[in-house]
Amino acid sequence: MDSKANARWEGGLKDGEGRVSTESGVLEASYSFKQRFEGEPGTNPEELIGAAHASCFSMALSMILGEKGYTAEAIDTAARVTLSQSAGGFDISSIHLEVSASVSGADEAVFQEAAETAKANCPVSKVLNADITMTAKLKN
Repeated sequence: MDSKANARWEGGLKDGEGRVSTESGVLEASYSFKQRFEGEPGTNPEELIGAAHASCFSMALSMILGEKGYTAEAIDTAARVTLSQSAGGFDISSIHLEVSASVSGADEAVFQEAAETAKANCPVSKVLNADITMTAKLKN
């Protein structure tokens, strides 16, 4: 299975602007230096990586819970992506997942084990070269 996204950049780094889109048409947005580094409203690559990671993790956690005989009523995941400057340039140095889930019948130990497995094994986690941490809360 292949998925496709496109990006186009026009102009210099600080005065240019880009457009990013997905083949499905779900996403079509602009991005710029100011949006990425100066807090101007709009998207940026780190935000998009966070969205991909949060959604991938949530689906993986749902699958793992299902394999254990549980169905989540809801899984809410937020991803905080940290862009840091190092000697070699900029790096996505860390991602913190903040997870809250309602899972009838699951105890804390089962939930934490499933969340740790999802964090380590969702496809987006596996592709990222960043320190991935997590806080997971079971709401019952």
